[in-house]
Amino acid sequence: MIFLVGTGTWILIGVLAVVVLLIIFVIAAYNKLVQMRNKVRNSWSQIDVQLKRRFDLIPNLVETTKGYADMEKGIFEEFARARGLYAQAAKTGNIEQMAQANESLGGTLSRLLMVQERYPDLKANANFQDLMKQLGNTEDKISFSRQFYNDTVLAYNNKIEVFPNVIIAGIFNFKAAQFFEVHDEEQRDAPKVSFK
Repeated sequence: MIFLVGTGTWILIGVLAVVVLLIIFVIAAYNKLVQMRNKVRNSWSQIDVQLKRRFDLIPNLVETTKGYADMEKGIFEEFARARGLYAQAAKTGNIEQMAQANESLGGTLSRLLMVQERYPDLKANANFQDLMKQLGNTEDKISFSRQFYNDTVLAYNNKIEVFPNVIIAGIFNFKAAQFFEVHDEEQRDAPKVSFK
């Protein structure tokens, strides 16, 4: 039995095929944007873990310097202020404020490292050396995590800004992610950890 299909039926089939393909495209694009947004969030959490680890190491370093210098109180107060700023920014998820708190902490670390230069006995202290080694490893991890995060943000932001994804991103309210940037020129480098 042969069915004869009229022109109107072919048009309807063509329209339905286009609609189905459009729906498949929207679903695929939406899913890809969700995956990329989640990758940005995950890569930020990796930075956050390392920053928290660094914030946990510093009180131990400050405690180790007690008895070697009178500066530890000022350093600890600066550290507490930076930690408070970071905690407040972390609650709101404001990456720019977290970066500023990180910069403030960098200045505190620099002052702490100057203390070790003036006290050779402190440099020879095994506990201090271990903490400095852990801090150096943490700084390396922060640097790597920051680079990975910024690369992930770049890929995500590019994806939501190119056509036709920009349409889907707009419809489903995907927002550009913030880069983790260093604003203070002196803080562009991680504190130098050395045992000379």
